Amino acid sequence: MTTPPDIAAFLTSLDGPAPPAGLAPALRAVWFGLVDRWDEAHGIVQENEGKPDADWVHAWLHRVEGDLGNAGYWYRRAGRPIAEGDLAAEGRAIAASLISRA
Repeated sequence: MTTPPDIAAFLTSLDGPAPPAGLAPALRAVWFGLVDRWDEAHGIVQENEGKPDADWVHAWLHRVEGDLGNAGYWYRRAGRPIAEGDLAAEGRAIAASLISRA
C-alpha cells in the first residue's frame, strides 16, 4: 500500500474517474461514497467488516442511503457516536481522519 494523499489531493481526486492507487479499503470506500458510487463503496466495507475504520464508513454509507437504524448499528460497531448533519461533510471528515492516521 502506498502513502495516502493529503486531504486536499484526496478531495481533488474526486473529480477523476477512479480513486488514487493504493488507498486503504476504508478510504477507498469513502472515495466511492463521495462520488455517489454507493454500491462499490458498500461492497468494499462489507468485505472488510469487523475492522473499525470500515465499520465507521459502513455506518456513514447507511446514513447516505437513509437507513438510519442500520447506520446506528454500524456506528456502535465502530465505537463512534451516531453522526448528524451534512452527509458529504461527514464523508470528508472521515477521509481526513483516515488520512491523518495513515
